[in-house]
Amino acid sequence: MPRRVLFVCLGNICRSPTAQAVFQQRIAQAGLAEEVFVDSAGTAAWHIGRAPDSRSQAMAARYGYDLSPLRARQVELEDFQTFDYILAMDCANLADLRALRPEGSPAVLSLFLDYADTEVEEVPDPYYGGDAGFVEVLRLVEAAADGLLAEIRSGR
Repeated sequence: MPRRVLFVCLGNICRSPTAQAVFQQRIAQAGLAEEVFVDSAGTAAWHIGRAPDSRSQAMAARYGYDLSPLRARQVELEDFQTFDYILAMDCANLADLRALRPEGSPAVLSLFLDYADTEVEEVPDPYYGGDAGFVEVLRLVEAAADGLLAEIRSGR
């Protein structure tokens, strides 16, 4: 049975689609594309159906990741039963997810950066900043993606 991973941020146009694209590439390179399903969503409904932020797409493309096929969606209650891992980009979104989580949900619910060897707890929202913020998001997401891949490979 495939593992299912959902990355979550606020609007699903910057951080979580970046995490989705990076992790999809990592699992494909590891030969696990058939064994791990990856998606992303937002806790807010503002951008449903929209492509990722153009700055996120441009920076991701510069580093070899393609966000163009992705479209924003909002977290749904079914996600808590469907996904094995629901990983929030920051503490506010994690709190929102915990409030939404139905009783009995088997999903691992945590911060994505719990899987990174870094002192930083949250993936910062780059929306209101410049290019440096988008580079930082990629750096943190890549580190956490490597840690999550190692956990999935270990069978935990």
